[in-house]
Amino acid sequence: MAGYDYDAAFCPHYHHAAELVGRRWTGAIIRALLHGATHFSQIRDTIPDLTDKMLTTRLRELETEGIVARTVVPESPVRVEYHLTDKGRGLEQAVRALNDWADHWLVAGQDQPH
Repeated sequence: MAGYDYDAAFCPHYHHAAELVGRRWTGAIIRALLHGATHFSQIRDTIPDLTDKMLTTRLRELETEGIVARTVVPESPVRVEYHLTDKGRGLEQAVRALNDWADHWLVAGQDQPH
């Protein structure tokens, strides 16, 4: 196809980021952390229908990617806290933009802008 830039249309870094953040529950978890949730139960309670198993899986993935840091607080009883790293906080603008898009285009019960 003349004029179509195949190299510009696909970027492996963009694809990885979209696949990572686009996994079920991941965006909601990042949003909860951006809004101040730090404990497992806070994150879970913020997101309806999120199971403990799925939250554990997603937090581990985000930790492996360097987006979330897990900290064990040596108190009695021991507490575990989750925080976004600098890399994770770097997603704030993207999360905010997606939220604004959703508010504009996906508001339930209202006429959709054309």
